[in-house]
Amino acid sequence: MRREARRRHPRVWAAVAVGGALGACARYEAALLWPTGKAEFPWTTLGVNAVGCLVIGVFLVMVTEVFTAHPLLRPFFGTGVLGGFTTFSTYCVDIERLVRADRAGIALVYLAATVVVALAAARIGMIAARLVPSARGS
Repeated sequence: MRREARRRHPRVWAAVAVGGALGACARYEAALLWPTGKAEFPWTTLGVNAVGCLVIGVFLVMVTEVFTAHPLLRPFFGTGVLGGFTTFSTYCVDIERLVRADRAGIALVYLAATVVVALAAARIGMIAARLVPSARGS
């Protein structure tokens, strides 16, 4: 491994850690603002994941097609903040919670809806970012 790459790792790890902490705090606040009961459809988690995926779509277009980003921006914001904000581990826990509450049908709908909504949100974010005149180079 090159010496330069080895020196960069602690900064990348720190950027991801700080960003992840910020994203996780934002997700926690969303859960406090919009709590979900044990047997209810987890709208908050679905919404958080959809918003996070939308922003990821916009962000990745911007940093790969529009401007040259600082080397720590993608690890900080893309991996850290947005990785900490989106919560696919809670998605799995929500499915298990719904099944244990004898709500397997809702769990199945949630399982599929989250995947579809997350992918659609990321794609919409990418399309929207490309519609901005500066993203097209206009």
